[in-house]
Amino acid sequence: MIRTESVRGRIALMVAHCAGMVDLVALPVWVGTLISVYHFDPQQAGLLVTLFLAGAVLASLVLAPFIQALPGRIAVALGFALACVGFVIASTTTQFAQLAVLHAVVGLAAGLALSVTHGTIARSRNPHRLFALVGIALGVFAIAFLGGTPVLVSQFGGSVLFQVFAGVMAVAAVTAVLAFPVVDTDDKAKSERPATSTPLSAAVWWGVVGVAAMGLVQSMTFSFLERVGRDHGFGLDAVTGVLIALGVVNLFPAALAAVLEKRWAASKVLFVGPALQALLVVLIMNSPIFAPYAVASAVFAAVMIFTHTFAFGVLARLDPSGRALAATPAMLMFGAAIGPILGGTLVKVLGYGSLGVAALVIDALAMLAFARIHRVRPAVTPAQGVA
Repeated sequence: MIRTESVRGRIALMVAHCAGMVDLVALPVWVGTLISVYHFDPQQAGLLVTLFLAGAVLASLVLAPFIQALPGRIAVALGFALACVGFVIASTTTQFAQLAVLHAVVGLAAGLALSVTHGTIARSRNPHRLFALVGIALGVFAIAFLGGTPVLVSQFGGSVLFQVFAGVMAVAAVTAVLAFPVVDTDDKAKSERPATSTPLSAAVWWGVVGVAAMGLVQSMTFSFLERVGRDHGFGLDAVTGVLIALGVVNLFPAALAAVLEKRWAASKVLFVGPALQALLVVLIMNSPIFAPYAVASAVFAAVMIFTHTFAFGVLARLDPSGRALAATPAMLMFGAAIGPILGGTLVKVLGYGSLGVAALVIDALAMLAFARIHRVRPAVTPAQGVA
């Protein structure tokens, strides 16, 4: 029996996290390809990605309450296998209506797999550390994806993007069959986990709102990070270099969050994270000079990864049942699902600068929500990394 603390189990969780969170890496290439190769306008391109994310949200919301009863290995393998088939079919068409249906279906399948993955991580012995580990894996994956996929798309066409997605899902499905772990089910863990019928606390719900708000800003901005650089005249090679740098930077925030778990109070991280995210959006969308755009873009996703790792650890302690964190795809992708279509509409109507204004408003809401976590929950010492 493979456990979450085993090498095989951790590898399977890392692969599943990378496949399920592919949008966190791929949004600039995804939306950029739909606009430049498939010739959809920003609103249409945003809507397609929104349908994928909305499917993931729906799957996560439906499944999260039943996470303790689901057979992890079967559910994850099935979800990624179906997602693989959907992306293969998507690579054979350029019709908007067909792509819309396929994006929604693939989102449902990937959301199933990712919900079970995050629910399994949440019920491990140290959710903060394990989530940091899978975050590091996502950074490695980002380097490979962002370094290679834009070149492949430019050489072989937009269908290659969906073929790459299909390959990622296939690897995740096979890995799940071979090594997906079971959660720790010793007697102590059982006795500490609340019953599934126990209502989630108000603190958990505030945390969900905060993560969703940051996810909205992340996807709204990240979807157009590549396009704003190109439209500002920075050139394909320069923008591709920024995406590669972003992937390299993403290697570090999760590891840093693991190291600082006991040293930095989560309340401070959850306050500063949204504020920094908003300021970076303003810089990315308004800078006519390459250097500020490049630096802000390179560290943009890292802020989300670092902050979310702390939020994941806090929510895991608030809800040991794993139900809230099994809904991680929902809390991330509820906001993320709105992001591409909201961003596309704002860009189409008001231009790129409007994304900065929207980020300031939404991240202010995230800061307020995160602040409420610590007002409604019992006091915890800073040494525990939560106060």
